[in-house]
Amino acid sequence: MKRSVTSLPLHYGKAPPWLFQKMKRFSAALTEIILFEFGPREFLARLADPVWFQAFGCAAGFDWHSSGLTTTLCGALKEGAALLGEDIPLAVCGGKAKRAINTPAEIEQYGEKWGTDTQYLTSLSRLCAKIDNAAIQDGYSLYHHTFIFTTKGEWAIIQQGMNGEKRQARRYQWLSRDNMDLTSDPHTGITCNDRGDVLNFVAGESNGARDAAVDFARENPDAMIKIWKEIALAMPERHYISAKDVNEKRLYKAFRTIHESQPEDFKGLIQVQGVGPRTISALALVSELIYQKPPSFKDPARFSFAHGGKDGHPFPVDKKTYEHSIDFLRTCIDRAKLGDRDKLDALKRLSNI
Repeated sequence: MKRSVTSLPLHYGKAPPWLFQKMKRFSAALTEIILFEFGPREFLARLADPVWFQAFGCAAGFDWHSSGLTTTLCGALKEGAALLGEDIPLAVCGGKAKRAINTPAEIEQYGEKWGTDTQYLTSLSRLCAKIDNAAIQDGYSLYHHTFIFTTKGEWAIIQQGMNGEKRQARRYQWLSRDNMDLTSDPHTGITCNDRGDVLNFVAGESNGARDAAVDFARENPDAMIKIWKEIALAMPERHYISAKDVNEKRLYKAFRTIHESQPEDFKGLIQVQGVGPRTISALALVSELIYQKPPSFKDPARFSFAHGGKDGHPFPVDKKTYEHSIDFLRTCIDRAKLGDRDKLDALKRLSNI
């Protein structure tokens, strides 16, 4: 599917209760049909596709350009999944603000319910959030994190960051796959209209810079800070860091912590507690100037009207039509479970048209 750029201006406030209730039921019906027809893996793949996810939100009644589409749709998806009962082979965890912080605990709860070890998944949740917050420095701070996974351990992530000054949001999407390198071009898509100066330490082109940063991390902390001071004496013009951005005492402490951790690779490096955006910026500068391994500065951001939008774009939500759609989807799946596929096959033919 071709990726297109979507502007996501910040929208404050909440979806009206009547709309969210419909979104929840609509999401439940759509989820159950896709799980029934194609399975959990395909559903994750669709959620991780920026264009499909945007279309899903539009069909659910949100305006195509609203940042609230991401947060509200994920909330409706989570509550809609709960309507499908205990046997659904899918877990939707996390959400906006405080709910995002509670994601690891929710993952563990599903692990206990399913009798599976979810420690790997909780680590993934934290790591992917840190990558989008620190290894991609685009001016957007994460405030939303939804982690979806199956009973087989397949997973997808939908995150969103905010830039308050620009009043823009940026959505980051992930999907598990075989032989996936979480630190090299891991996203299925990053959606935002704003493309500015970005330090992208997880781009494929940053491979040499990542290796250099890990090599540097193995140096003695005194040697590390000595190298930093030599660079800082004549700090070159770099759009991602300057000498005044760095607290030297804090940086030395971070260098010592990194050295004591002895990370084997960049994934281990970024998971060290205390390694945040400033430390990553300093390591990027060191890798560029000392090791001649510059990181990538390419912005990774890339990349409807079924029932209308809550703010009236392209037209107000048609409540009657929306209710008919939910009823039709519900009837499709209920009959299909009993062996009567006529309506479900009709829906499939409509999609072909």
